[in-house]
Amino acid sequence: MDKLFYKDALNYHAQGRPGKLEVIPTKPYSTQRDLSLAYSPGVADPCLAINKNPDDVYKYTGKGNLVAVISNGTAVLGLGDIGPEAGKPVMEGKGLLFKVFADIDVFDIEIDEKDPAKFIEVVKAIAPTFGGINLEDIKAPECFEIEEALKKILPIPIMHDDQHGTAIITSAGLLNALEINGKKIENIKIVVNGAGAAAISCTKLYIKLGAKPENILMFDSKGVLNKKRKDLNETKKLFALDIPDISLTDALRGADMFLGLSVAGVIKKNMLLAMADQPIVFALANPVPEIAYNEAMATREDIIMATGRSDFPNQINNVLGFPYIFRGALDVRASEINDEMKLAASHALAQLAKEPVPEEVNIAFNVNNLRFGREYIIPKPTDPRLIELVAPAVARAAMESGVARKPITNWEAYGEELRKRLKTSNPLIRQIKTRAKHNPKRVVLADAENYKMLKAAEIVINEGLAEPILMGNAGKIKAIIQEHELELHNVEIIDPRSNEQNGRRKQFAEALFIRRRRKGMTFNAARSQMMHRNYFAPMMLATGYADAMVTGLTRNYPDSIRPVLQLIDKNEGHKIVSGMYIITTKDGPVFFSDCTVNKNPTWEELVEITLQTCQSVRDFKIVPRVALVSYSSFGSADGEVPLKQRKAVEYLHKNYPDLIVDGEIQANAALNPELLTESFSFSKLMGGPANVLIFPNLESGNIAYKLLQEIGKFEVIGPVLTGLSESVQILQMGSSVSEIVNMISIAVIDSQNKMERRSKM
Repeated sequence: MDKLFYKDALNYHAQGRPGKLEVIPTKPYSTQRDLSLAYSPGVADPCLAINKNPDDVYKYTGKGNLVAVISNGTAVLGLGDIGPEAGKPVMEGKGLLFKVFADIDVFDIEIDEKDPAKFIEVVKAIAPTFGGINLEDIKAPECFEIEEALKKILPIPIMHDDQHGTAIITSAGLLNALEINGKKIENIKIVVNGAGAAAISCTKLYIKLGAKPENILMFDSKGVLNKKRKDLNETKKLFALDIPDISLTDALRGADMFLGLSVAGVIKKNMLLAMADQPIVFALANPVPEIAYNEAMATREDIIMATGRSDFPNQINNVLGFPYIFRGALDVRASEINDEMKLAASHALAQLAKEPVPEEVNIAFNVNNLRFGREYIIPKPTDPRLIELVAPAVARAAMESGVARKPITNWEAYGEELRKRLKTSNPLIRQIKTRAKHNPKRVVLADAENYKMLKAAEIVINEGLAEPILMGNAGKIKAIIQEHELELHNVEIIDPRSNEQNGRRKQFAEALFIRRRRKGMTFNAARSQMMHRNYFAPMMLATGYADAMVTGLTRNYPDSIRPVLQLIDKNEGHKIVSGMYIITTKDGPVFFSDCTVNKNPTWEELVEITLQTCQSVRDFKIVPRVALVSYSSFGSADGEVPLKQRKAVEYLHKNYPDLIVDGEIQANAALNPELLTESFSFSKLMGGPANVLIFPNLESGNIAYKLLQEIGKFEVIGPVLTGLSESVQILQMGSSVSEIVNMISIAVIDSQNKMERRSKM
């Protein structure tokens, strides 16, 4: 991790617009009418509606997605009582995390008041503004009094994250640690060092999970909490046992778990060695734990350890909890955040850690293949699945415990809404994967001597998308699988160079020779080519041994496609193949063609490209609306490009009258229905934007999709190869694991569609 230097931290907060948050309008405001609707006189109508029915405040205002992050600055991030102004950067940071991870809007509110009763009155008075309240950095024991009082008097979700966030995350870690070491929570001896808000809340939640109070020893800065002590506040008294004074060293003898929320360095090697077999150590003092991670791991091999640091495994990070807990609570309009909702979040987090990890998470943390185990008992904060697993779990718990006032009835739609909030939604890809799962096909992966390809194979097996066949040197492939502990047991590996493939290699060489003998290929050359996977793989399709293939990860596009074109027939009636990219936008996919194969197609070839692309778009269950784009719109400029686009459209209008296609047309007019209506109301594209753009040459198409990919930050899927009789997809060199998985899924449904069409002939 990069070190955060003093100057960098100050510049980050000061440069540009100071601070980390701003308010952005969500409605139009460019005209006088917009302003009249936003304020006077238009605002009076929703005001009167809310006055008549107070619940309409959630309908007409942003209350339902607005959380207050409130603090008095008395216990700021290990900095102590630094006051409300000095604590404001932390509260803004909390607001940023709410927005980034759960799309929750935040006002941070710093209150200059230490008296709990007065603080409660202030929060109560401003509460109508908010759908929920996140209390932050308020010292103990006042924080307990404040939270309990506000929960009783306010009918909205309230949580002091310093207490409950850590409790929820460590509970998830504890559940998984116990699964690994085989112990039962009701039997374990727990030692807690630190008796502040977080430690007490953790202990309470562990008891809810089944821990026995008599098996828990808690220490504060003055020693063990026991009934002899006269200095304990009411909260600490709940955890005082009828035992003599003992040291932390004595308490740890035979202990199964240590929870530290105290100070650095209080745990020594001898104390760790005295703990029970397979001890659980959550050393959460920040920035330096109660015992350093490396020191602890060097002392005992059987330890399961977590810290608060991101540079070691098993980081206990509250961002895993509070954004999604409030998301779920707000979405069912819960009247509170109760223990059932907290436990639901813990169980959801624990379960997520057992699922295969998305490659983007591996990349973010510079690891090869995270897997459930001693070094991975807690999900990583960058896991995109958190919102769609934790928030629904919390929402369900709210409904089942009777505190939800707006129950969710369509969970599939709710999941889609959550994905859209964080722009993780891609309905087309989900549709493709769903269809692939219904009828998975045998897909040859021709670049299997590569970790990314093998990781993609693991994912498609786990998700049931395909039956991968790994092609390459078996020894190298098995070594990569073993090195990265990939779950690829019993997957078929084919090495074209091995003696095992002698018979098939000869068969394939004969077939290649017959196809290419009048195009300069000798039989010896054909035998030599069959030693290469990019020739061997397409012959597996041509002979029916496999249903689809994916290649191109380690070779450039021309070298990858050349063998395919030599060995795989084109679709009947077609003379060319073409390449299509899918651009995913918030309004749905847009298909670009041809961006990869034909450098400067004739108008006749543009007709073929259009028809091939339309067939592929229909295969995705989408009605194509096609624009042949140019720098001219319907004769507004002359030139070779507008002319060939115009000729192609004339042919398509005459021979395919039911196809929604038009051109030549400029891209902005094709995509903007208002502009089209204003200037070209005669066009067949009237009624909506084009979703298929046919480019006049490879140069323009290639530039267009790459600009959108880099500047527009759209997700680009492809290139999808169209026009072949068999399902072949060629990756861009260096594609990511998720891109490979997408292309394997596309190859599967392409194979399904081709088989279905052949069966109808």
